[in-house]
Amino acid sequence: MVDFQKLKEEQSKLAKKAITKDDFEKLETIGGVDQAYHGEKVISAIVICDYKTNEIKEKVYAIADAKIPYVPGFLSYREGPAIGAAYSKLENKPDILIFDGNGILHPLRCGIATHMGVLLNQPSIGVAKELLLGEQKNGKIIVEKETRAVELITREKSKPVYISPGHKVSLKTSVEIVKKLLVFPHKLPEPLHLAHKYANEIRAKILSGEIKI
Repeated sequence: MVDFQKLKEEQSKLAKKAITKDDFEKLETIGGVDQAYHGEKVISAIVICDYKTNEIKEKVYAIADAKIPYVPGFLSYREGPAIGAAYSKLENKPDILIFDGNGILHPLRCGIATHMGVLLNQPSIGVAKELLLGEQKNGKIIVEKETRAVELITREKSKPVYISPGHKVSLKTSVEIVKKLLVFPHKLPEPLHLAHKYANEIRAKILSGEIKI
């Protein structure tokens, strides 16, 4: 059995360590992190791009067991081990990582971008496709009188995404970075789009037997 109360206590401690102001030295490379699934295996893909050109600089993946079922608010415990394993393979750590999920837009201010950002001491941003919580007011997502995210329509006739700071990046900068990385016709910022594509490529190779697990 998973002790969710214990996990909540851990999330609260991590959330207190999160920095939501700009605390990074440079912005030359940016990475996207996304996961795909093969049964109860999590495939985590990280693609690092040049911030100005979106040229791919490095890409890695790792596969790990999904230790807990999917429960909203606890995604980092399901996907974190695979993300950590992939991250450890990087030759050059990116200046900022963008996660498919939330940063501080989370009941305990500890979504996957915040959780992993603090654990890895890595500046991070969350970009979620679904609204987990909060009230939308003029494009801002308010939780307990705090603006925790911004709603952004990145493509015509598409549902919005929700951008929240993870760690060591402010909300304002998070939104500016995501906007800068949009490439038509993709809905997600380019490093995240490429990570999503790469994770699915690895899954296809597992299914075809090209990659053994």
